[in-house]
Amino acid sequence: MDISVIIPLYNEAESLPELYAWIARVCKENNFSYEVIFVNDGSTDNSWEVIEKLGEEHKEVKGIKFRRNYGKSPALYCGFERAEGNVVITMDADLQDSPDEIPGLYSMIVDEGYDLVSGFKMNRKKGDPLSKTIPTKLFNATARKVSGIHNLHDFNCGLKAYRKEVVKNIEVYGEMHRYMPYLAKNAGFDRIGEKKVHHQARKYGESKFMGWNRFVNGYLDLMTLWFLSTFGRKPMHVFGFLGSLMFFIGFIAVVCLGVDKLWCLSHGIPQRLIADSPYFFISLTMMIIGTQLFIAGFLGDLISRTSQGRNEYQIEKTI
Repeated sequence: MDISVIIPLYNEAESLPELYAWIARVCKENNFSYEVIFVNDGSTDNSWEVIEKLGEEHKEVKGIKFRRNYGKSPALYCGFERAEGNVVITMDADLQDSPDEIPGLYSMIVDEGYDLVSGFKMNRKKGDPLSKTIPTKLFNATARKVSGIHNLHDFNCGLKAYRKEVVKNIEVYGEMHRYMPYLAKNAGFDRIGEKKVHHQARKYGESKFMGWNRFVNGYLDLMTLWFLSTFGRKPMHVFGFLGSLMFFIGFIAVVCLGVDKLWCLSHGIPQRLIADSPYFFISLTMMIIGTQLFIAGFLGDLISRTSQGRNEYQIEKTI
């Protein structure tokens, strides 16, 4: 199969027939063998009934129905597991992503050798409020800096294309769908490209992803992914270092207080008790915190060494 199109959705019943018809037309015009996997993320409207009807009428339509709303990342994870196409394309169900981009995305994967291609919505100003566009710009700037993927302008664009091997070897969870390029890079798929795509105004309903909470959650997830990718298998390297550093500074400070006390006593200079100095308690606190950080790193190392999947590495080829 050439293409699997995965569409996570929540309360998008009105747009589904038009979206599928558009995808089918584009794929048939380009002689693609294809499947369309709708993942119904706990919709409260009649989205699932629409999907069932489409499935009865078209053998290319497949569906996954969640019992409740889990989020976009779990929907993509389940879609990736079921996908059979050599190229996997994801898009939103609200008709803002244009299926006309499918041939170009497919060509960049198959002909140009990219592992992942992310869309770059050039005209987001149409229909999107400032509460969405400003956080998006700040988020993308930070994501480029942290991930080291400097050629992407829109990490969170739902329109993406993947080589099949990519989606079968990465795990998207929580709300990590924003960082699919970063996840792919960490798994060794570093041929990541970008394609300028057309962004349309929403035709039905209202956006389900608005507000500054996306901005805050996005940063928290980015920090989590950065830490896991950098220190996930070696927590002692960060906690042990910080703990040792704090303990060492605190210990040296206590020694300096003691030496100062002894020097004053030997020269007959009146000196207050060491315990009366605030520096003593600051030093002692640093030593205690340093010890706790060191122990946290040690325990984290023990957990990582005994956890499942601790020796699962991405192997491209064997002979």
